[in-house]
Amino acid sequence: MSDNKKLDLEKRVSQHLNRIYADILDKNNVNELSNSLLEHVIKTQNDMPLHVTEDGESWSQNTIVLITYADTLEEKNSLPINSINKFLNTYCTDTFEIVHILPFFPSSSDKGFSVKDYYSIYHQFGQWNDILRISKDFGVMADVVINHGSSDSLWFKNFIKGKGKGSDYFLNFDEPFDTSKVVRPRTSDLLNPVETSDGIKYTWCTFSKDQVDYNFSNPVVLFEFVQIIIFYLSKGITVFRFDAVAFIWKKIGTSCINLEKTHEIVRLFRTLLTYLSPKAVLVTETNTPARENVSYFGNANEAHWIYNFSLPPILIYSILAGDSSYLEKLTMSMPPSQLGTSYLNFIASHDGIGLRPAETFLTKDEVTKFINLMEQNGGKVSYRSNNTDTPEPYEINITLFDAMRESFNKEVNLYVERFICIHAIMLSLEGVPAFYIHSLFGTRNDYALYKQTNQNRSLNRGKIKISEIDLSNESEPQSYIFLQLKKLMLIRKKQPAFHPNAVQFTLHLGSNLYGIWRQSLDKKQSIFCISNLTDEVVNLSLLDLNLIGFDHWRDIITEIEIDDITSEIELRPYQTMWLTNLQD
Repeated sequence: MSDNKKLDLEKRVSQHLNRIYADILDKNNVNELSNSLLEHVIKTQNDMPLHVTEDGESWSQNTIVLITYADTLEEKNSLPINSINKFLNTYCTDTFEIVHILPFFPSSSDKGFSVKDYYSIYHQFGQWNDILRISKDFGVMADVVINHGSSDSLWFKNFIKGKGKGSDYFLNFDEPFDTSKVVRPRTSDLLNPVETSDGIKYTWCTFSKDQVDYNFSNPVVLFEFVQIIIFYLSKGITVFRFDAVAFIWKKIGTSCINLEKTHEIVRLFRTLLTYLSPKAVLVTETNTPARENVSYFGNANEAHWIYNFSLPPILIYSILAGDSSYLEKLTMSMPPSQLGTSYLNFIASHDGIGLRPAETFLTKDEVTKFINLMEQNGGKVSYRSNNTDTPEPYEINITLFDAMRESFNKEVNLYVERFICIHAIMLSLEGVPAFYIHSLFGTRNDYALYKQTNQNRSLNRGKIKISEIDLSNESEPQSYIFLQLKKLMLIRKKQPAFHPNAVQFTLHLGSNLYGIWRQSLDKKQSIFCISNLTDEVVNLSLLDLNLIGFDHWRDIITEIEIDDITSEIELRPYQTMWLTNLQD
Protein backbone atom coordinates (compact mmCIF):
# COMPACT_ATOMS: atom_id res chain seq x y z
CA MET A 1 0.00 0.00 0.00
CA SER A 2 1.38 3.40 -1.00
CA ASP A 3 1.93 6.06 1.66
CA ASN A 4 -0.78 8.31 0.18
CA LYS A 5 -3.26 5.46 0.02
CA LYS A 6 -2.44 4.51 3.60
CA LEU A 7 -2.91 8.10 4.83
CA ASP A 8 -6.24 8.36 3.05
CA LEU A 9 -7.38 5.08 4.55
CA GLU A 10 -6.34 6.23 8.03
CA LYS A 11 -8.29 9.47 7.63
CA ARG A 12 -11.45 7.77 6.37
CA VAL A 13 -11.47 5.00 8.98
CA SER A 14 -10.93 7.52 11.77
CA GLN A 15 -13.85 9.62 10.51
CA HIS A 16 -16.16 6.61 10.29
CA LEU A 17 -15.33 5.37 13.79
CA ASN A 18 -15.70 8.82 15.35
CA ARG A 19 -19.16 9.19 13.84
CA ILE A 20 -20.13 5.77 15.16
CA TYR A 21 -18.60 5.80 18.64
CA ALA A 22 -17.90 9.42 19.66
CA ASP A 23 -20.91 9.43 22.02
CA ILE A 24 -19.98 6.02 23.45
CA LEU A 25 -16.18 6.07 23.80
CA ASP A 26 -13.82 8.90 24.69
CA LYS A 27 -11.58 10.31 21.97
CA ASN A 28 -8.52 8.33 23.05
CA ASN A 29 -10.41 5.04 22.94
CA VAL A 30 -11.81 5.84 19.49
CA ASN A 31 -8.29 6.64 18.27
CA GLU A 32 -6.99 3.39 19.74
CA LEU A 33 -9.79 1.49 18.02
CA SER A 34 -9.01 3.18 14.72
CA ASN A 35 -5.29 2.40 15.00
CA SER A 36 -5.96 -1.20 15.93
CA LEU A 37 -8.37 -1.71 13.04
CA LEU A 38 -5.99 -0.09 10.54
CA GLU A 39 -3.06 -2.14 11.75
CA HIS A 40 -5.04 -5.31 11.29
CA VAL A 41 -6.34 -4.38 7.83
CA ILE A 42 -2.91 -3.37 6.55
CA LYS A 43 -1.26 -6.47 7.99
CA THR A 44 -3.95 -8.61 6.42
CA GLN A 45 -3.43 -7.05 3.02
CA ASN A 46 0.28 -7.79 3.29
CA ASP A 47 0.07 -11.31 4.73
CA MET A 48 -3.11 -13.08 3.66
CA PRO A 49 -3.76 -14.61 0.24
CA LEU A 50 -6.62 -12.25 -0.59
CA HIS A 51 -8.20 -12.60 -3.99
CA VAL A 52 -7.54 -8.96 -4.73
CA THR A 53 -9.09 -7.55 -7.87
CA GLU A 54 -7.74 -4.71 -9.94
CA ASP A 55 -9.34 -1.32 -10.42
CA GLY A 56 -11.92 -1.06 -13.19
CA GLU A 57 -15.56 -1.71 -13.90
CA SER A 58 -17.05 -4.40 -11.69
CA TRP A 59 -20.18 -4.94 -13.79
CA SER A 60 -21.58 -4.54 -17.27
CA GLN A 61 -24.45 -5.83 -19.42
CA ASN A 62 -22.70 -9.21 -19.14
CA THR A 63 -23.29 -9.33 -15.39
CA ILE A 64 -26.16 -11.63 -14.48
CA VAL A 65 -26.52 -13.27 -11.06
CA LEU A 66 -27.78 -16.75 -10.19
CA ILE A 67 -29.27 -17.15 -6.69
CA THR A 68 -29.32 -20.60 -5.10
CA TYR A 69 -29.06 -22.40 -1.82
CA ALA A 70 -26.01 -24.60 -1.50
CA ASP A 71 -28.16 -27.72 -1.47
CA THR A 72 -30.95 -26.84 -3.94
CA LEU A 73 -29.48 -29.00 -6.69
CA GLU A 74 -29.63 -32.68 -5.79
CA GLU A 75 -27.19 -35.04 -7.44
CA LYS A 76 -26.07 -38.51 -6.43
CA ASN A 77 -22.54 -38.94 -5.14
CA SER A 78 -21.78 -35.23 -5.17
CA LEU A 79 -21.48 -32.65 -2.43
CA PRO A 80 -24.02 -29.86 -3.04
CA ILE A 81 -21.54 -27.03 -3.69
CA ASN A 82 -19.78 -29.21 -6.26
CA SER A 83 -23.16 -29.82 -7.92
CA ILE A 84 -23.56 -26.05 -8.27
CA ASN A 85 -20.15 -25.86 -9.90
CA LYS A 86 -21.00 -28.68 -12.29
CA PHE A 87 -24.33 -27.08 -13.24
CA LEU A 88 -22.69 -23.71 -13.86
CA ASN A 89 -19.92 -25.14 -15.99
CA THR A 90 -22.24 -27.45 -17.92
CA TYR A 91 -25.11 -25.08 -18.72
CA CYS A 92 -24.28 -21.53 -17.66
CA THR A 93 -20.77 -20.50 -18.68
CA ASP A 94 -22.23 -18.14 -21.27
CA THR A 95 -24.98 -16.67 -19.09
CA PHE A 96 -24.15 -16.10 -15.42
CA GLU A 97 -21.12 -14.15 -14.22
CA ILE A 98 -21.90 -14.39 -10.52
CA VAL A 99 -23.47 -17.05 -8.32
CA HIS A 100 -25.02 -16.08 -4.99
CA ILE A 101 -24.79 -19.12 -2.74
CA LEU A 102 -27.16 -18.48 0.15
CA PRO A 103 -25.78 -19.12 3.66
CA PHE A 104 -23.69 -22.25 3.57
CA PHE A 105 -22.49 -22.06 7.16
CA PRO A 106 -23.47 -24.26 10.11
CA SER A 107 -26.87 -22.97 11.21
CA SER A 108 -29.67 -23.77 13.64
CA SER A 109 -32.70 -22.34 11.77
CA ASP A 110 -34.11 -20.06 9.05
CA LYS A 111 -32.51 -22.04 6.23
CA GLY A 112 -28.98 -20.89 7.06
CA PHE A 113 -29.66 -17.38 8.33
CA SER A 114 -29.17 -18.34 11.97
CA VAL A 115 -25.40 -18.77 11.74
CA LYS A 116 -23.52 -20.82 14.33
CA ASP A 117 -20.03 -20.37 12.89
CA TYR A 118 -19.09 -17.74 10.28
CA TYR A 119 -15.72 -19.32 9.58
CA SER A 120 -16.90 -22.81 8.61
CA ILE A 121 -18.92 -24.43 5.85
CA TYR A 122 -21.60 -26.90 6.86
CA HIS A 123 -19.85 -30.21 6.29
CA GLN A 124 -22.70 -31.72 4.25
CA PHE A 125 -22.40 -28.87 1.72
CA GLY A 126 -18.68 -28.99 1.01
CA GLN A 127 -15.44 -27.27 1.95
CA TRP A 128 -13.83 -23.87 1.40
CA ASN A 129 -11.77 -25.33 -1.44
CA ASP A 130 -15.06 -26.00 -3.24
CA ILE A 131 -15.92 -22.29 -3.02
CA LEU A 132 -12.45 -21.41 -4.26
CA ARG A 133 -12.93 -23.77 -7.19
CA ILE A 134 -16.14 -21.96 -8.26
CA SER A 135 -14.45 -18.58 -7.82
CA LYS A 136 -11.92 -19.42 -10.55
CA ASP A 137 -14.68 -19.24 -13.19
CA PHE A 138 -17.48 -17.21 -11.56
CA GLY A 139 -17.81 -14.41 -9.09
CA VAL A 140 -19.05 -15.75 -5.74
CA MET A 141 -21.55 -13.79 -3.70
CA ALA A 142 -21.97 -14.74 -0.05
CA ASP A 143 -24.07 -13.54 2.86
CA VAL A 144 -22.69 -11.54 5.72
CA VAL A 145 -25.42 -12.28 8.28
CA ILE A 146 -24.52 -9.20 10.24
CA ASN A 147 -27.55 -8.43 12.39
CA HIS A 148 -27.89 -11.62 14.41
CA GLY A 149 -26.41 -14.99 15.25
CA SER A 150 -27.65 -18.35 16.42
CA SER A 151 -28.67 -19.01 20.01
CA ASP A 152 -26.94 -22.36 19.50
CA SER A 153 -23.59 -20.80 18.59
CA LEU A 154 -20.46 -21.00 20.74
CA TRP A 155 -20.60 -17.21 21.01
CA PHE A 156 -24.08 -17.31 22.55
CA LYS A 157 -23.17 -20.20 24.85
CA ASN A 158 -20.28 -18.04 26.07
CA PHE A 159 -22.75 -15.19 26.59
CA ILE A 160 -24.79 -17.47 28.86
CA LYS A 161 -21.63 -18.49 30.75
CA GLY A 162 -20.43 -14.89 30.93
CA LYS A 163 -16.96 -15.61 29.64
CA GLY A 164 -15.11 -16.43 26.43
CA LYS A 165 -15.30 -15.05 22.89
CA GLY A 166 -18.78 -13.77 22.13
CA SER A 167 -19.81 -13.29 25.76
CA ASP A 168 -20.21 -9.55 25.12
CA TYR A 169 -21.44 -9.75 21.52
CA PHE A 170 -25.23 -9.85 22.02
CA LEU A 171 -27.69 -7.05 22.76
CA ASN A 172 -29.38 -7.69 26.08
CA PHE A 173 -31.08 -5.87 28.95
CA ASP A 174 -31.73 -6.45 32.63
CA GLU A 175 -35.45 -5.68 32.38
CA PRO A 176 -38.07 -5.63 29.61
CA PHE A 177 -39.29 -2.21 28.45
CA ASP A 178 -41.59 -0.53 25.96
CA THR A 179 -40.57 -1.44 22.39
CA SER A 180 -43.71 -0.21 20.67
CA LYS A 181 -41.82 2.16 18.34
CA VAL A 182 -39.58 -0.59 16.97
CA VAL A 183 -40.20 -1.51 13.31
CA ARG A 184 -39.57 -5.17 12.56
CA PRO A 185 -40.58 -7.90 10.10
CA ARG A 186 -41.99 -10.49 12.48
CA THR A 187 -44.77 -11.02 15.01
CA SER A 188 -42.68 -12.96 17.55
CA ASP A 189 -41.55 -11.47 20.87
CA LEU A 190 -38.77 -8.91 20.45
CA LEU A 191 -37.30 -9.32 23.94
CA ASN A 192 -36.70 -12.88 25.09
CA PRO A 193 -35.63 -13.89 28.63
CA VAL A 194 -32.49 -16.02 28.89
CA GLU A 195 -31.02 -17.57 32.03
CA THR A 196 -27.34 -16.56 32.26
CA SER A 197 -24.61 -16.79 34.89
CA ASP A 198 -25.50 -13.19 35.72
CA GLY A 199 -29.22 -13.84 36.11
CA ILE A 200 -32.10 -13.34 33.67
CA LYS A 201 -31.19 -11.24 30.64
CA TYR A 202 -33.61 -10.08 27.96
CA THR A 203 -32.07 -10.61 24.53
CA TRP A 204 -33.09 -8.54 21.51
CA CYS A 205 -34.39 -10.79 18.71
CA THR A 206 -35.55 -8.92 15.61
CA PHE A 207 -36.38 -12.09 13.65
CA SER A 208 -36.80 -15.01 16.05
CA LYS A 209 -35.86 -16.31 19.47
CA ASP A 210 -33.11 -18.37 17.82
CA GLN A 211 -31.66 -15.32 16.02
CA VAL A 212 -30.20 -13.02 18.65
CA ASP A 213 -29.14 -9.52 17.60
CA TYR A 214 -25.54 -8.38 17.97
CA ASN A 215 -24.63 -5.28 19.93
CA PHE A 216 -22.73 -3.01 17.54
CA SER A 217 -22.32 -0.36 20.21
CA ASN A 218 -19.56 -2.72 21.37
CA PRO A 219 -16.67 -2.09 18.92
CA VAL A 220 -15.47 -5.67 19.38
CA VAL A 221 -18.50 -6.82 17.39
CA LEU A 222 -17.66 -4.45 14.55
CA PHE A 223 -14.07 -5.65 14.58
CA GLU A 224 -15.23 -9.27 14.40
CA PHE A 225 -17.22 -8.62 11.24
CA VAL A 226 -14.29 -6.83 9.65
CA GLN A 227 -12.31 -10.00 10.31
CA ILE A 228 -15.10 -12.14 8.83
CA ILE A 229 -15.12 -10.12 5.61
CA ILE A 230 -11.34 -10.33 5.33
CA PHE A 231 -11.58 -14.08 5.82
CA TYR A 232 -14.20 -14.36 3.07
CA LEU A 233 -11.99 -12.39 0.70
CA SER A 234 -9.26 -14.96 1.30
CA LYS A 235 -11.70 -17.70 0.28
CA GLY A 236 -12.55 -16.26 -3.13
CA ILE A 237 -15.67 -14.29 -2.22
CA THR A 238 -15.87 -10.89 -3.92
CA VAL A 239 -19.57 -9.95 -3.61
CA PHE A 240 -20.86 -9.42 -0.06
CA ARG A 241 -24.58 -9.42 0.72
CA PHE A 242 -25.16 -7.65 4.04
CA ASP A 243 -28.24 -9.43 5.31
CA ALA A 244 -30.84 -7.45 7.30
CA VAL A 245 -28.33 -4.63 7.64
CA ALA A 246 -31.03 -1.97 8.24
CA PHE A 247 -31.58 -3.29 11.77
CA ILE A 248 -28.02 -3.46 13.10
CA TRP A 249 -27.96 -0.25 15.18
CA LYS A 250 -30.50 0.22 17.95
CA LYS A 251 -31.42 3.34 19.89
CA ILE A 252 -34.10 2.89 22.50
CA GLY A 253 -37.15 5.03 21.84
CA THR A 254 -36.72 4.99 18.06
CA SER A 255 -37.82 2.72 15.23
CA CYS A 256 -34.39 1.00 15.41
CA ILE A 257 -34.28 0.70 11.62
CA ASN A 258 -32.23 2.66 9.07
CA LEU A 259 -30.55 4.74 11.75
CA GLU A 260 -27.71 7.07 10.77
CA LYS A 261 -25.09 4.95 12.52
CA THR A 262 -26.22 1.97 10.48
CA HIS A 263 -25.43 3.95 7.34
CA GLU A 264 -22.06 4.96 8.79
CA ILE A 265 -21.14 1.33 9.46
CA VAL A 266 -22.00 0.51 5.84
CA ARG A 267 -19.74 3.38 4.73
CA LEU A 268 -16.93 1.97 6.86
CA PHE A 269 -17.22 -1.46 5.26
CA ARG A 270 -17.34 0.16 1.81
CA THR A 271 -14.11 2.02 2.60
CA LEU A 272 -12.35 -1.10 3.83
CA LEU A 273 -13.47 -3.21 0.86
CA THR A 274 -12.31 -0.54 -1.57
CA TYR A 275 -8.80 -0.75 -0.18
CA LEU A 276 -8.67 -4.50 0.27
CA SER A 277 -10.17 -5.47 -3.09
CA PRO A 278 -11.14 -2.56 -5.38
CA LYS A 279 -13.62 -4.52 -7.51
CA ALA A 280 -15.33 -6.24 -4.59
CA VAL A 281 -19.04 -5.42 -4.38
CA LEU A 282 -21.03 -4.54 -1.25
CA VAL A 283 -24.76 -5.31 -1.48
CA THR A 284 -27.29 -4.16 1.12
CA GLU A 285 -30.38 -6.24 1.80
CA THR A 286 -33.00 -3.82 3.11
CA ASN A 287 -36.54 -5.04 2.51
CA THR A 288 -38.14 -1.66 3.16
CA PRO A 289 -40.19 0.97 1.29
CA ALA A 290 -38.45 2.35 -1.80
CA ARG A 291 -37.26 5.67 -0.36
CA GLU A 292 -35.60 3.97 2.61
CA ASN A 293 -34.09 1.29 0.40
CA VAL A 294 -32.57 3.79 -2.07
CA SER A 295 -30.94 5.67 0.82
CA TYR A 296 -28.34 2.88 1.05
CA PHE A 297 -26.66 4.18 -2.07
CA GLY A 298 -25.62 7.11 0.12
CA ASN A 299 -23.61 9.56 -1.94
CA ALA A 300 -22.20 6.66 -3.95
CA ASN A 301 -20.26 5.82 -0.79
CA GLU A 302 -22.38 3.07 0.78
CA ALA A 303 -23.71 0.05 -1.12
CA HIS A 304 -22.46 -0.69 -4.61
CA TRP A 305 -25.73 -2.52 -5.25
CA ILE A 306 -29.09 -2.30 -3.54
CA TYR A 307 -31.87 -4.82 -4.06
CA ASN A 308 -34.75 -3.36 -6.05
CA PHE A 309 -37.29 -4.69 -3.54
CA SER A 310 -40.21 -2.80 -5.04
CA LEU A 311 -39.81 -4.53 -8.39
CA PRO A 312 -41.18 -8.04 -7.56
CA PRO A 313 -44.58 -7.03 -6.12
CA ILE A 314 -45.17 -4.22 -8.62
CA LEU A 315 -44.08 -6.10 -11.73
CA ILE A 316 -46.05 -9.19 -10.73
CA TYR A 317 -49.13 -7.13 -9.86
CA SER A 318 -48.87 -5.19 -13.14
CA ILE A 319 -48.79 -8.23 -15.37
CA LEU A 320 -51.56 -10.01 -13.45
CA ALA A 321 -53.70 -6.88 -13.76
CA GLY A 322 -52.71 -6.25 -17.38
CA ASP A 323 -52.06 -2.64 -16.39
CA SER A 324 -48.70 -0.91 -16.89
CA SER A 325 -49.53 2.17 -14.79
CA TYR A 326 -48.17 0.61 -11.59
CA LEU A 327 -44.88 -0.38 -13.18
CA GLU A 328 -44.60 3.01 -14.88
CA LYS A 329 -45.02 4.73 -11.53
CA LEU A 330 -42.24 2.56 -10.08
CA THR A 331 -39.68 3.08 -12.82
CA MET A 332 -40.41 6.79 -13.03
CA SER A 333 -39.87 7.17 -9.28
CA MET A 334 -36.55 5.30 -9.08
CA PRO A 335 -33.61 7.71 -9.33
CA PRO A 336 -30.90 6.69 -11.81
CA SER A 337 -28.04 4.98 -10.02
CA GLN A 338 -24.76 6.88 -10.07
CA LEU A 339 -21.77 5.34 -11.81
CA GLY A 340 -20.19 3.01 -9.30
CA THR A 341 -23.60 1.90 -8.02
CA SER A 342 -26.42 -0.21 -9.41
CA TYR A 343 -29.81 -1.67 -8.63
CA LEU A 344 -29.93 -5.44 -8.24
CA ASN A 345 -33.13 -6.45 -10.01
CA PHE A 346 -34.99 -9.63 -9.16
CA ILE A 347 -38.56 -10.91 -9.23
CA ALA A 348 -38.10 -14.15 -7.28
CA SER A 349 -35.87 -15.11 -4.39
CA HIS A 350 -35.48 -17.54 -1.51
CA ASP A 351 -37.87 -15.33 0.45
CA GLY A 352 -41.32 -14.28 -0.65
CA ILE A 353 -42.79 -11.34 -2.51
CA GLY A 354 -42.23 -8.46 -0.09
CA LEU A 355 -45.25 -6.24 0.55
CA ARG A 356 -43.65 -3.38 2.49
CA PRO A 357 -41.82 -2.19 -0.65
CA ALA A 358 -45.21 -2.09 -2.41
CA GLU A 359 -46.68 0.38 0.08
CA THR A 360 -45.82 3.41 -2.05
CA PHE A 361 -47.42 1.98 -5.19
CA LEU A 362 -50.42 -0.13 -4.16
CA THR A 363 -53.40 0.84 -2.03
CA LYS A 364 -54.47 -1.40 0.87
CA ASP A 365 -57.40 -2.63 -1.24
CA GLU A 366 -55.01 -3.53 -4.07
CA VAL A 367 -52.72 -5.36 -1.64
CA THR A 368 -55.72 -7.33 -0.38
CA LYS A 369 -56.74 -8.13 -3.96
CA PHE A 370 -53.15 -9.25 -4.66
CA ILE A 371 -53.06 -11.48 -1.58
CA ASN A 372 -56.39 -13.09 -2.44
CA LEU A 373 -55.19 -14.02 -5.93
CA MET A 374 -51.86 -15.36 -4.67
CA GLU A 375 -53.65 -17.53 -2.10
CA GLN A 376 -55.90 -18.75 -4.90
CA ASN A 377 -52.73 -19.65 -6.85
CA GLY A 378 -51.51 -21.71 -3.90
CA GLY A 379 -49.48 -19.16 -1.95
CA LYS A 380 -49.34 -18.31 1.75
CA VAL A 381 -49.01 -14.97 3.53
CA SER A 382 -46.58 -14.10 6.33
CA TYR A 383 -47.21 -11.19 8.71
CA ARG A 384 -45.24 -8.62 10.69
CA SER A 385 -45.97 -6.85 13.92
CA ASN A 386 -47.11 -3.24 13.75
CA ASN A 387 -47.71 -2.96 17.49
CA THR A 388 -51.47 -3.21 17.07
CA ASP A 389 -53.86 -6.07 17.58
CA THR A 390 -53.89 -6.69 13.82
CA PRO A 391 -50.56 -7.72 12.25
CA GLU A 392 -49.83 -6.43 8.76
CA PRO A 393 -49.08 -8.63 5.72
CA TYR A 394 -45.31 -8.76 5.25
CA GLU A 395 -44.72 -11.09 2.31
CA ILE A 396 -46.41 -13.56 0.00
CA ASN A 397 -44.78 -16.98 -0.14
CA ILE A 398 -45.18 -18.67 -3.51
CA THR A 399 -43.03 -19.78 -6.42
CA LEU A 400 -42.94 -17.24 -9.21
CA PHE A 401 -44.25 -19.80 -11.67
CA ASP A 402 -47.33 -20.51 -9.56
CA ALA A 403 -47.82 -16.78 -9.03
CA MET A 404 -48.40 -16.58 -12.79
CA ARG A 405 -50.99 -19.37 -12.90
CA GLU A 406 -54.10 -17.22 -12.95
CA SER A 407 -54.45 -13.49 -13.64
CA PHE A 408 -56.97 -11.08 -12.15
CA ASN A 409 -59.30 -11.67 -15.11
CA LYS A 410 -59.08 -15.45 -14.48
CA GLU A 411 -56.94 -16.20 -17.57
CA VAL A 412 -55.13 -19.50 -16.96
CA ASN A 413 -53.91 -20.60 -20.39
CA LEU A 414 -51.04 -18.18 -20.93
CA TYR A 415 -49.16 -18.48 -17.65
CA VAL A 416 -45.94 -19.63 -19.34
CA GLU A 417 -46.07 -16.57 -21.60
CA ARG A 418 -46.64 -14.34 -18.57
CA PHE A 419 -43.70 -16.00 -16.86
CA ILE A 420 -41.34 -15.36 -19.78
CA CYS A 421 -42.63 -11.81 -20.19
CA ILE A 422 -41.84 -10.66 -16.65
CA HIS A 423 -38.29 -11.96 -17.01
CA ALA A 424 -37.88 -10.13 -20.31
CA ILE A 425 -38.94 -6.93 -18.54
CA MET A 426 -36.52 -7.52 -15.68
CA LEU A 427 -33.66 -8.14 -18.11
CA SER A 428 -34.35 -4.83 -19.86
CA LEU A 429 -34.40 -2.60 -16.77
CA GLU A 430 -31.60 -0.41 -15.44
CA GLY A 431 -29.54 -2.51 -13.04
CA VAL A 432 -28.00 -5.97 -12.66
CA PRO A 433 -30.52 -8.82 -13.14
CA ALA A 434 -30.64 -11.80 -10.77
CA PHE A 435 -32.43 -15.13 -11.28
CA TYR A 436 -33.52 -17.40 -8.47
CA ILE A 437 -32.61 -20.92 -9.57
CA HIS A 438 -36.18 -22.20 -9.22
CA SER A 439 -37.32 -19.69 -11.83
CA LEU A 440 -34.96 -21.17 -14.41
CA PHE A 441 -37.14 -24.27 -14.51
CA GLY A 442 -40.58 -22.95 -13.62
CA THR A 443 -40.62 -24.83 -10.30
CA ARG A 444 -44.02 -25.35 -8.63
CA ASN A 445 -44.91 -24.82 -4.96
CA ASP A 446 -43.41 -27.53 -2.75
CA TYR A 447 -46.36 -28.47 -0.57
CA ALA A 448 -44.63 -31.57 0.79
CA LEU A 449 -41.77 -29.49 2.18
CA TYR A 450 -44.24 -26.93 3.53
CA LYS A 451 -46.13 -29.69 5.35
CA GLN A 452 -42.86 -31.05 6.73
CA THR A 453 -41.51 -27.72 8.04
CA ASN A 454 -44.73 -25.76 8.61
CA GLN A 455 -42.84 -22.76 7.22
CA ASN A 456 -44.49 -20.67 4.51
CA ARG A 457 -41.16 -19.96 2.82
CA SER A 458 -40.63 -23.68 2.23
CA LEU A 459 -43.06 -23.41 -0.70
CA ASN A 460 -40.28 -21.73 -2.64
CA ARG A 461 -37.26 -23.57 -1.22
CA GLY A 462 -37.59 -27.11 -2.50
CA LYS A 463 -34.90 -29.32 -4.02
CA ILE A 464 -34.28 -29.74 -7.75
CA LYS A 465 -33.20 -33.13 -9.08
CA ILE A 466 -31.20 -31.81 -12.00
CA SER A 467 -30.65 -35.29 -13.45
CA GLU A 468 -34.41 -35.57 -14.03
CA ILE A 469 -34.50 -32.45 -16.22
CA ASP A 470 -33.56 -32.85 -19.88
CA LEU A 471 -32.31 -29.36 -20.71
CA SER A 472 -31.66 -30.29 -24.32
CA ASN A 473 -35.28 -31.15 -25.10
CA GLU A 474 -37.29 -27.97 -25.68
CA SER A 475 -40.53 -29.94 -25.82
CA GLU A 476 -40.21 -30.53 -22.08
CA PRO A 477 -41.82 -27.64 -20.15
CA GLN A 478 -38.91 -27.11 -17.75
CA SER A 479 -36.39 -27.25 -20.55
CA TYR A 480 -38.47 -24.86 -22.67
CA ILE A 481 -38.51 -22.27 -19.88
CA PHE A 482 -34.77 -22.65 -19.26
CA LEU A 483 -33.91 -22.25 -22.94
CA GLN A 484 -36.23 -19.27 -23.44
CA LEU A 485 -34.75 -17.46 -20.47
CA LYS A 486 -31.24 -18.32 -21.58
CA LYS A 487 -31.99 -16.96 -25.05
CA LEU A 488 -33.03 -13.64 -23.54
CA MET A 489 -29.95 -13.53 -21.35
CA LEU A 490 -27.63 -14.15 -24.29
CA ILE A 491 -29.30 -11.40 -26.30
CA ARG A 492 -29.02 -8.97 -23.39
CA LYS A 493 -25.30 -9.59 -22.95
CA LYS A 494 -24.59 -8.33 -26.49
CA GLN A 495 -26.33 -4.96 -26.03
CA PRO A 496 -24.36 -1.97 -24.67
CA ALA A 497 -27.68 -0.22 -24.01
CA PHE A 498 -28.41 -2.85 -21.37
CA HIS A 499 -25.43 -1.80 -19.30
CA PRO A 500 -26.72 -1.52 -15.69
CA ASN A 501 -26.00 2.22 -15.70
CA ALA A 502 -27.20 3.00 -19.22
CA VAL A 503 -29.88 5.69 -19.59
CA GLN A 504 -33.46 4.63 -18.97
CA PHE A 505 -36.67 6.56 -19.70
CA THR A 506 -40.19 5.30 -19.10
CA LEU A 507 -42.51 5.45 -22.11
CA HIS A 508 -46.26 6.07 -21.98
CA LEU A 509 -47.95 3.76 -24.45
CA GLY A 510 -51.30 3.14 -22.79
CA SER A 511 -52.16 0.83 -19.93
CA ASN A 512 -51.84 -2.37 -21.99
CA LEU A 513 -48.20 -1.83 -22.93
CA TYR A 514 -45.15 -1.24 -20.76
CA GLY A 515 -42.20 0.41 -22.45
CA ILE A 516 -38.81 1.89 -21.65
CA TRP A 517 -36.06 3.44 -23.73
CA ARG A 518 -32.47 2.46 -22.96
CA GLN A 519 -29.43 4.22 -24.40
CA SER A 520 -25.82 3.01 -24.16
CA LEU A 521 -23.27 5.04 -22.22
CA ASP A 522 -21.59 6.06 -25.50
CA LYS A 523 -25.04 7.02 -26.91
CA LYS A 524 -24.53 4.82 -29.98
CA GLN A 525 -27.26 2.27 -29.23
CA SER A 526 -30.91 2.74 -28.39
CA ILE A 527 -33.28 -0.07 -27.43
CA PHE A 528 -37.03 0.40 -27.12
CA CYS A 529 -38.29 -2.36 -24.84
CA ILE A 530 -42.02 -2.93 -25.31
CA SER A 531 -44.07 -5.60 -23.49
CA ASN A 532 -47.74 -6.48 -23.89
CA LEU A 533 -49.03 -7.02 -20.35
CA THR A 534 -52.38 -8.42 -21.44
CA ASP A 535 -53.85 -11.67 -22.70
CA GLU A 536 -55.02 -9.97 -25.90
CA VAL A 537 -53.30 -8.82 -29.08
CA VAL A 538 -52.30 -5.15 -28.86
CA ASN A 539 -51.26 -2.89 -31.76
CA LEU A 540 -48.58 -0.24 -31.29
CA SER A 541 -48.06 2.72 -33.59
CA LEU A 542 -44.30 3.11 -34.08
CA LEU A 543 -44.89 6.85 -34.33
CA ASP A 544 -45.40 6.74 -30.54
CA LEU A 545 -41.75 5.70 -30.17
CA ASN A 546 -40.35 8.51 -32.33
CA LEU A 547 -37.76 6.23 -33.94
CA ILE A 548 -34.92 8.03 -35.71
CA GLY A 549 -35.56 7.68 -39.44
CA PHE A 550 -31.89 7.53 -40.44
CA ASP A 551 -31.37 4.34 -38.43
CA HIS A 552 -32.36 0.80 -39.33
CA TRP A 553 -34.49 -0.85 -36.65
CA ARG A 554 -35.21 -4.47 -35.81
CA ASP A 555 -36.53 -6.60 -32.97
CA ILE A 556 -33.52 -8.50 -31.63
CA ILE A 557 -35.75 -11.13 -29.98
CA THR A 558 -37.63 -12.23 -33.11
CA GLU A 559 -35.13 -10.80 -35.66
CA ILE A 560 -38.03 -9.03 -37.39
CA GLU A 561 -36.94 -5.99 -39.41
CA ILE A 562 -38.79 -2.70 -39.15
CA ASP A 563 -39.20 -1.41 -42.69
CA ASP A 564 -41.56 1.48 -41.99
CA ILE A 565 -41.17 3.52 -38.80
CA THR A 566 -44.63 5.03 -39.32
CA SER A 567 -46.40 1.65 -39.37
CA GLU A 568 -48.14 -0.33 -36.65
CA ILE A 569 -46.74 -3.48 -35.11
CA GLU A 570 -48.73 -6.25 -33.49
CA LEU A 571 -47.77 -7.68 -30.12
CA ARG A 572 -49.15 -11.07 -29.17
CA PRO A 573 -50.39 -11.64 -25.61
CA TYR A 574 -47.42 -11.14 -23.23
CA GLN A 575 -44.98 -10.64 -26.10
CA THR A 576 -41.88 -8.51 -25.60
CA MET A 577 -39.99 -6.67 -28.34
CA TRP A 578 -36.53 -5.15 -28.07
CA LEU A 579 -36.24 -2.70 -30.96
CA THR A 580 -32.69 -1.51 -31.57
CA ASN A 581 -30.79 0.59 -34.09
CA LEU A 582 -27.43 -1.11 -33.52
CA GLN A 583 -26.70 -3.99 -35.84
CA ASP A 584 -24.47 -6.96 -34.96
